[in-house]
Amino acid sequence: MAASITNLEQGTVTTPRGFSAGGTYAGIKTLSEDKMDVGILLSDAPCAVAGVFTTSSIVSPTVTVNRETIAAGNAVRGVVVNSGIANAGVGEQGYIDAKEMAALGASAMGVKPEEVLVCSTGVIGVELPMTLIEKGVNQIELSSDGGNTLARAMMTTDTHPKEAGVTLNLGGTEVHIGGVAKGSGMIHPNMATMLCFVATDAAVDQDCLRSILPEVADSSLNMLTVDGDSSTNDTLLVLANGAAGNSPVTAGSPEADELKAGLLEVCVQLTRQLAQDGEGATRLLVVELEGARNIEDARAAARTIASSLLVKSAVYGADPNWGRLLAALGRSQAEAVETKIDLYINGVCIMESGKPIPFHRNAVVALMRGPQVTFRVALNIGHASATAWGCDLTEEYVVINSAYTT
Repeated sequence: MAASITNLEQGTVTTPRGFSAGGTYAGIKTLSEDKMDVGILLSDAPCAVAGVFTTSSIVSPTVTVNRETIAAGNAVRGVVVNSGIANAGVGEQGYIDAKEMAALGASAMGVKPEEVLVCSTGVIGVELPMTLIEKGVNQIELSSDGGNTLARAMMTTDTHPKEAGVTLNLGGTEVHIGGVAKGSGMIHPNMATMLCFVATDAAVDQDCLRSILPEVADSSLNMLTVDGDSSTNDTLLVLANGAAGNSPVTAGSPEADELKAGLLEVCVQLTRQLAQDGEGATRLLVVELEGARNIEDARAAARTIASSLLVKSAVYGADPNWGRLLAALGRSQAEAVETKIDLYINGVCIMESGKPIPFHRNAVVALMRGPQVTFRVALNIGHASATAWGCDLTEEYVVINSAYTT
């Protein structure tokens, strides 16, 4: 039976019971109004934990430390994060600093260093100012409604924080799932460049949680693209503290499927928010691919269309140049039969069974000038479907990234 999921308008990572968070300005980033650069997420109780990380061969030592912590199988109590500096590309010192950051965070939280995960985001090739990290973690005031503060402390070129939350019933017990994320540029599938922390008060077997999370990521954050670049620091973490009091969710149970659906809903909400806030973006781009031979083809086709610079440029210009969709589909390596393809732009059919359909161009242009452009592509050769999220490509993206460190 499908899970009954209720979206929470003010949902965030501290919506689940037993979690608190906070953030502060420590001086890592240039001072400006309401700017923060160090944050903490803490659980009152030990958590089952799962993580998905960047597939890049060059990674931040924070990723290495987190992989080691999770592989050790220990319960986790919290996360400490900084923005402004990525702690990547700095040699052995990066690993030393990541371990020290975990120790400093643990001291501030009153837990053990091995119970703390660490994340950094920002400029690559700069060492962490550990004096400022220490200052930051020690001045943070944690609060059960501090999710928004944490979300703001994670931001780099983001223009606003990203938060989401849901409730659902697991075996007769109401549980909560909430999350925060950051990311605006260097975002492309295979753990798009972002940090995402998800918390739940559900009791979950750790092996179950770790089996669910990659599937959730593949249908949400791994279907996100802004500019075709991936990062050294990409991290998705889920912490489950069991404060809801439900019977622990185990792999293969109906509750596992329901929990997966709840996690997916939160991650999809965050994915959409990340796409909408892509660097320089003015429109959300959604590609709905259906009727593919298999899920791999569906995902490949949707991602290729969403990441096409020509498609993204057409979205920016509100240009219904659907030939660009067809060209991107053709190079995606997904199986397609041209005479079976249907294409839609914001619900208007522009191709049916591989043949162009006359449409009112000015009406479609007007639709494309709205905040969201949705391309629906029906291959009609199978039953697999997938959705990818992206944004338009604007002059502002070039401006932002042509002087990132200057």
